[in-house]
Amino acid sequence: MSDATASLSPYWLRDNCGCPECRDPRNGQKYFQITDLPEELSISAATELNGRLEVLWNDGHRSRYPLDWFTAEVEDDRRTEAGKRLWQAADLAAGIPEAPWADYLADCAERAAVLRAVQRLGFAVLREVPTVDRQVLAVAGTFGYVRTTNYGELFDVRVEPDPNNLAFTNAEIAPHTDNPYRDPVPTLQLLHCLENAAVGGDSGLVDGFAAAALLRAEAPGDFAVLTRTLVPFTFRDRHTELRADRPLIDVDPLGRIREVRLNNRSIGRLQLPTEELTAFYTAYRKFAEITLRPALRLDFRLGPGDCLIFDNTRLLHARTAFEPEGAGGGRRHLQGCYADLDSLSATLAVLDRRTAALDELQSLFEVEGAGEYLGEAVTQAEHMLQAAALAQRAGAADHLVAAALLHDVGHFKGVVTGRQLMLGQDNRHSDTGADWLAQWFGPEVTEPIRLHVAAKRYLCAVEPAYRAQLSEASEYTLRVQGGPMSAEQAAAFAELPGAADAVAVRRWDDQAKVADASTPGFTRFRELLAGLMAR
Repeated sequence: MSDATASLSPYWLRDNCGCPECRDPRNGQKYFQITDLPEELSISAATELNGRLEVLWNDGHRSRYPLDWFTAEVEDDRRTEAGKRLWQAADLAAGIPEAPWADYLADCAERAAVLRAVQRLGFAVLREVPTVDRQVLAVAGTFGYVRTTNYGELFDVRVEPDPNNLAFTNAEIAPHTDNPYRDPVPTLQLLHCLENAAVGGDSGLVDGFAAAALLRAEAPGDFAVLTRTLVPFTFRDRHTELRADRPLIDVDPLGRIREVRLNNRSIGRLQLPTEELTAFYTAYRKFAEITLRPALRLDFRLGPGDCLIFDNTRLLHARTAFEPEGAGGGRRHLQGCYADLDSLSATLAVLDRRTAALDELQSLFEVEGAGEYLGEAVTQAEHMLQAAALAQRAGAADHLVAAALLHDVGHFKGVVTGRQLMLGQDNRHSDTGADWLAQWFGPEVTEPIRLHVAAKRYLCAVEPAYRAQLSEASEYTLRVQGGPMSAEQAAAFAELPGAADAVAVRRWDDQAKVADASTPGFTRFRELLAGLMAR
């Protein structure tokens, strides 16, 4: 047995086998149950080779693990204080996390920065969001799904003649979380300002995790009381009856703060022995006093076009009182909706994955791409970048520009190389490249890449003049790759769904071999590729 496996749990190791027999390659879901594994599971042999650990199991299965997988840091769901940056108002004196709406939409990096701020700090503000009815739903749709509640798909925060909630009055509202009477509680809230000409009505935020951490440091006994006492949160009106029994401070099994519910308006009647009630209210009052400390509260004013996104399981939001319209003040109208952190975190993870993919592609162009290209007068990267530039100048759709840019990526990755092709071995780089790119791009990008070699063979069969203009190297690779198609093969190729796009990519491929031509860099195409990844 290898030293690398001597101290490992066999069941843990086998449960994490990532081979196609054990997991769906599209989503990583396991095909087997833990009870499907042998009761006496053991390792028959283990060897390290080329940066991988290969394990042969006693049931004959073979697993392979990259060695760096064993030392990679495994992150949790980032929901607890361990995944947050706790703050007080002074920590944000230099500015709050914000971005213009147009930049947020157009730039994946900007969008990721906003979502990461919500995940880490608990909030962010989008500026210049169109002040039109129901726009808040469009904001939520950029990262997830709207949570419909008894307040509807969205709700209007303004003075109502017959309010069923103090939020729909002009009264001051102390720091609180929303909907504590729900289980599960909406984990995100959005507030989009349509109008704010009121005198007063400023917004405030308090980091509830920071307040809870202060309580733990200053009064650990009170902190413990609030983590173990179930509080009945209730809400009722003519059409609704809601209740959830949850602690004011929820912790995970490791004792880390994971959720805060604080809303005095919604706390119902606790039925506990007098001694426990006394302990609870002592701790509750202490916690509430901490949340009211001026040093913890970040005050700001939402203006028309501002949209606040915040974590409703962590941040307490507040509002100052304001003069009602017609009594010395103007209109104040916000529209809000609820959403959930899991969808925001999922969107952020996908954005980060795309960024990593784009970084990897850029590295391929800048490192391996600097090598020679099949004996031509351009490098591999210059050839591919020239092809993409030709596609753009021709007014091609984005997916074709991407296909032209990436059509020879199968020559990279160390699996196959152009040198093999020039030595007379068909390296099938079109299939290799298309299969590798399919983890990020749809068939509109990958199929023209898969077919671009076949397109050369097709054109040689149907356009006699086409073959005459091939370069010497391209003529050589044509013979290695099977030569011109037969009439039957050409007819079959022409019927393929991606044939026309593959032919277009092929023509740009043939033209993209100009030495010393002005060639754009990879960065010119990053946003285009990112947009295609999002489809």
